[in-house]
Amino acid sequence: MTATPLASVLFVCVHNAGRSQMAAGFLAHLAGDRVEVRSAGSAPGREVNPAAVAAMAEVGVDLSAQRPKLLTAEAVQASDYVITMGCGDACPFFPGRHYRDWPLDDPAGQGVEAVRPIRDAIRARVEALIAEIDAAAPSAG
Repeated sequence: MTATPLASVLFVCVHNAGRSQMAAGFLAHLAGDRVEVRSAGSAPGREVNPAAVAAMAEVGVDLSAQRPKLLTAEAVQASDYVITMGCGDACPFFPGRHYRDWPLDDPAGQGVEAVRPIRDAIRARVEALIAEIDAAAPSAG
């Protein structure tokens, strides 16, 4: 029997090729099926940033099969938490969603060495988000 996720989270950046992919990868890796994970971009790229894929592989998270996806109003509406990373006003607003903006450097055009600190900052934010989601979840029993 599959557990019902505690929440659904959508990570949004411009190209859905770096920051949002790393965040989604960490959330899926760290929270498992407790959280439904989505990512999208306001102007999706053609592929996930190879430096982001390599940096995440170093910490055991495989992004190699991921592809950038276009942000849709439906994806936002279906999410409890919407985390934006440099996409400005491109993200539609729906009442009742938890919106967060994570100001993080863009890894586009950077090598793995430059992506590692961005990756580590994303992991710390994802861990804090998981704690927030867990704290907000209704108690079982």
